[in-house]
Amino acid sequence: MTDNFITIAPTAIHDNPFKLIGRDWMLITAGSPAAFNCMTASWGGLGHLWNRDVCFCFVRPQRHTFGLMEAATHFTLTFFAETQRAALEYCGSHSGRDVNKAAAAGLTPITDDTGAVYFAEARLALVCRKLYGGDLLRSAFTDPALPAEIYGTGDFHRMYVGEIVRCLAKQQGD
Repeated sequence: MTDNFITIAPTAIHDNPFKLIGRDWMLITAGSPAAFNCMTASWGGLGHLWNRDVCFCFVRPQRHTFGLMEAATHFTLTFFAETQRAALEYCGSHSGRDVNKAAAAGLTPITDDTGAVYFAEARLALVCRKLYGGDLLRSAFTDPALPAEIYGTGDFHRMYVGEIVRCLAKQQGD
């Protein structure tokens, strides 16, 4: 147990994955306990790949989190109750280059034994070991409308795949 969290198997997550990642939002956090950044995201997924339970998430190169993700061996995805929506909105509308977003949003960082940072206010945290990072390419899209619709300025995301090495769920009643 870590700060009112219990470790569960990734297969024990009962959330609808389309709601969990797509509609409820999450924070992607990378960096060291001394220098980390979190960013709000709503694109990604969970699955089984390369004989591992994995997540995948997307970060644009101009985001402050991008450089931290590139340097990191581990990162976290954290999920919150709806009562934390304002914190997620703050983290999604401010740059970590300019402000300590976690502190300003009222989030309390916790460090995993891998050095990955997640938050005491989360209801679910996935500690992930980075396995892959690759850029989305215009030439790889089979639906030519998508790049024009989503990437009009050409600022394609980098996709990261992470092995879920620890899944932490807030204990009931916390």
